[in-house]
Amino acid sequence: MHLTSAVTFVSDLDRSVAFYCDLFGLTCAILDESAALLVGPENCELYLRGKHAQPSRVLGSVGIQYLMWSAESAEEFQRCEEALRRESIHVRRERLDDFEILEGRDPDNLPIMIAFPGPDESERHAIMPRIYSW
Repeated sequence: MHLTSAVTFVSDLDRSVAFYCDLFGLTCAILDESAALLVGPENCELYLRGKHAQPSRVLGSVGIQYLMWSAESAEEFQRCEEALRRESIHVRRERLDDFEILEGRDPDNLPIMIAFPGPDESERHAIMPRIYSW
């Protein structure tokens, strides 16, 4: 079992398509006036739905807080950091055990987290301290 798709509501569809394609190296497979389907390696999918700006849900409330992605290589991890820094001034990089976590924000200020190496290459030995800060 593995996660295949995620859906994110965004305030500016074109801006978010460009951001996520740049950040994750995705390709826009389908684009209409209010939604886009971005696809990546091994058919991972990210659906973006353009919505008018609405009050955002507070971090720490019930529900998914964010998804964590994993980079396939150190070069890809570095490329993701550069892409996040172009969009957000709030980018954090930290080392935990034998992996690194990169945290930034998308154009709608939603949290983005990327790990390297992924859990299939680096066993996790403790709960990530970051989740206790909400």
